[in-house]
Amino acid sequence: MSTLRDLAEEHTQLRRADIDHLHRIAGDWQLLSDLSFADLLLWVPVDGDGAFLCVAQVRPTTAPTAYQDDQVGRIIGGPEVAHLEVAYRQGRIWREGDPVWYGDVPARHEAIPVRLRTGDGEHEVIAVVGRDTNLSTARTPSQLELNYLTTADDLAQMIADGTFPPSGHPGETTSAPRVGDGLVRLDASGKVTYASPNAQSAYRRLGHAAHLVGEDLAALHRRLAADPLEGTDAANAALAALRGEAPPRREIDARGATMLTRALPLMPAGVPIGALVLVRDVTEVRRRDRALMTKDATIREIHHRVKNNLQTVAALLRLQARRVAMPEARVALEESVRRVASIALVHETLAMSSDEAVEFDGIVDRVASAATEVAATETVVRMRRQGSFGVLPAEIATSLVMVLNELLLNAVEHGFPADGEAGSPEDSGPVPGGGGSGSGGPARAGRGAAAEVVVSAHRFRKMLHVSVADNGSGLPPNFDAEGGGNLGLQIVRALVTGELRGTIELHASASGGTEVMLVVPLARL
Repeated sequence: MSTLRDLAEEHTQLRRADIDHLHRIAGDWQLLSDLSFADLLLWVPVDGDGAFLCVAQVRPTTAPTAYQDDQVGRIIGGPEVAHLEVAYRQGRIWREGDPVWYGDVPARHEAIPVRLRTGDGEHEVIAVVGRDTNLSTARTPSQLELNYLTTADDLAQMIADGTFPPSGHPGETTSAPRVGDGLVRLDASGKVTYASPNAQSAYRRLGHAAHLVGEDLAALHRRLAADPLEGTDAANAALAALRGEAPPRREIDARGATMLTRALPLMPAGVPIGALVLVRDVTEVRRRDRALMTKDATIREIHHRVKNNLQTVAALLRLQARRVAMPEARVALEESVRRVASIALVHETLAMSSDEAVEFDGIVDRVASAATEVAATETVVRMRRQGSFGVLPAEIATSLVMVLNELLLNAVEHGFPADGEAGSPEDSGPVPGGGGSGSGGPARAGRGAAAEVVVSAHRFRKMLHVSVADNGSGLPPNFDAEGGGNLGLQIVRALVTGELRGTIELHASASGGTEVMLVVPLARL
């Protein structure tokens, strides 16, 4: 299904500013649809042939829809667009005409011109909102329905005036509260003229047991809020809406309950007549938010303590290595120190993260830097990363960092050995990746190029492809790529095929040196 922007750009000459305004309407028109008990269809004129194209549609949550089928992408012309043509050409709301039938559903047509202020201060009609009401369940409206419809007519006129929807506020990504959550209507003086049952219940939880009608809402917010500053902000929001402004959403806390409010100006034909205040009881939502924050803080503290414990273990192993006389034992202990330190690095990052996922590129860069510092080689080796690992969950990051630590150390120590000889079959090691050594791999060091190890990463079809390629001395003859290698390579194979459920391939790269390629499934993300 094409988007609103795709359809408008393909079939019309609307400008970017026009399409942006239509997007704002489509982002906020669920409110009008619910208040109207009607479907809303956004129609734009198609160039040259007098037809109209539907680029967006919304169904009411308060009434049956008039359309069982999606209308987006439909082009109509002839008698079907007569009401749209009147609204578009004359710039007025069209309400005349008899009901029409869609299959066995009777519906009432209305057409609302969509105006947008131009650069010279004038307003021009750029589209039409069709408001189509299913009449099959028509009955005598209740007080709630009458207030909904009256408010809907005011908002429809504001669309025709070019004053609705209001501009959004940074950080506001939710459409809540909605009509069904609770609705309060104010007159020009700020007094409540109507409050829906759900709105009355929300205020009752804050401690206001009396009926809302007749109350000065701004003053009530100041009285109810447990925090005076919070109450002032909510009161000022209501007063700003009465002045024709669209303030940001505000919350009020009182008596252990929390209510979210959104105030909208009502000014049909440019005349401020009051405000619409939508409210929603978000007590349980905020309670869960606080519980999650506490849980997140606890998890971060656990990661911090695990990191500290791992660093303590690494320090003890390092101290033991200094006291060991056997060179082989000292090397084994030093390797264990590096492995423990790489795991501690992941937990350090998780301790500073707000969730159980880490930005892995920074971890790779730190591990690569450490590998060049501790590796026993006389050659200056340059580390380079291509592509991005992105954000990885903790269970993948912990295993993958150990794999990369082993591969990078092996690439530096055995690809560029201190004695100038090629690494032994037992020591040559891989590096993870998904990019080959072709155009992105390092040039052979023996041909004048600097010693280099390249770590490449990219994602494709929910798989992470990683490669570690060096331009060192390469694999020795008869090396068993499937089963050969020292403890480090055995750890790599066990982690890749076991914990990560991936695959590993070790081979000589096309430009010389060694390349290790890993493929890790990301289905757990």
